[in-house]
Amino acid sequence: MVIKRAFLTKFLLLALLVLQTGEVRADSRLESFVQDELQFGQGLGLPSITSFHGDSVDDMMNGVDAVVQAWYIDDTTEEDQRLPHHRQPDEPVPLAKLLDLGIVAVRLDADNHENDENLTIIRGQRGYMHMDIVTLTPEKMANYEAMIKRFFEEHLHTDEEVRYCLEGSGYFDVRDEEDRWIRVSVRKGGLIVVPAGIYHRFTLDTNNYIKAMRLFSGGPDWTAYNRPHDHLPARYLSSIDH
Repeated sequence: MVIKRAFLTKFLLLALLVLQTGEVRADSRLESFVQDELQFGQGLGLPSITSFHGDSVDDMMNGVDAVVQAWYIDDTTEEDQRLPHHRQPDEPVPLAKLLDLGIVAVRLDADNHENDENLTIIRGQRGYMHMDIVTLTPEKMANYEAMIKRFFEEHLHTDEEVRYCLEGSGYFDVRDEEDRWIRVSVRKGGLIVVPAGIYHRFTLDTNNYIKAMRLFSGGPDWTAYNRPHDHLPARYLSSIDH
């Protein structure tokens, strides 16, 4: 148990350091843009590792690979975007690879999200002051097919994208450092942080249902910049050493 706890603590620390590295390396390009144009600068700070005590680390990392999984996809197919699109042979992507790209995943108690202390810790330390809950399903969206195609357009944001799956499931596709697509499957209980400036897209899977909490460091102003937008200061992925 001691060994396991030490491993999990190091894993979460690595996740936080990856976020910090991306922020530090982008700082010289982002500072004036954040101060002059954006109103979410308070959300860019790194959370203090001292707030993530042993039990919290165990809780957040225990079983994360059961709710967040990733693999390289076959992007040559024209089949339904909601299919898994595994390559043949399959090319799974470990969570450590996602960390290399600045993508952090944890597992929380979705059934107790209104009173979850771990969620409170994350929100407080990362400055996620605002949230809302959205439900995507054909029964609740008259233009469902059009909307999921819109979500599937490749884009980036100038702030982190934080999604916490409360029910159902969906796919986040992200580009790696060689511009290859990685598909990240997020199920109930999975929380994923996609850093600012990384090209990505979202789609539901064939279950056609997800209920998700969206967390924001500023107001919920989620302007999507469709590719190409490499000139934006937030577009720092290409500067990360691999």
